[in-house]
Amino acid sequence: MAFELTSTAFPPGGSIPRRHTCDGDDVSPPLAWKDVPPGTKSLALVCDDPDAPAGTWVHWVVWAVPASASGLPEGVPPSATLPDGSRQGRNDFKRTGWGGPCPPRGGPHRYFFRLSAVDRTIDLPAGATRAELDRTLEGHTLGRTELMGRYARQ
Repeated sequence: MAFELTSTAFPPGGSIPRRHTCDGDDVSPPLAWKDVPPGTKSLALVCDDPDAPAGTWVHWVVWAVPASASGLPEGVPPSATLPDGSRQGRNDFKRTGWGGPCPPRGGPHRYFFRLSAVDRTIDLPAGATRAELDRTLEGHTLGRTELMGRYARQ
């Protein structure tokens, strides 16, 4: 079995619904995963847009997700710490939590949701950045899976 990340909101490579973007309600999409690698102590998620005009734009950073979790619900609140102990970082909108797709008008952008299985509990303070998370994950990632969705503004 392969470590897998899915969403009921959009298929792999499909269009992210407006509801999950700055043009809609700007709520995070529901995510589910399965077959977490053995030895996983926690999970970390990053969502970014490599097609942004200024370079890769970070939309969401979440870590310390319990290894026993099987997903994140739609509309994760923008709290620094979630009820299960997960922590959210600062995105490139300079806000904590999810910041939905908001590309300039034109062709579709790709949004990569990357989930990492980690061999330890990540002890970063809430509000940390993706760069800080990436440094913490070095040498501690047991597996990674990704889901890509697209969004274009009309």
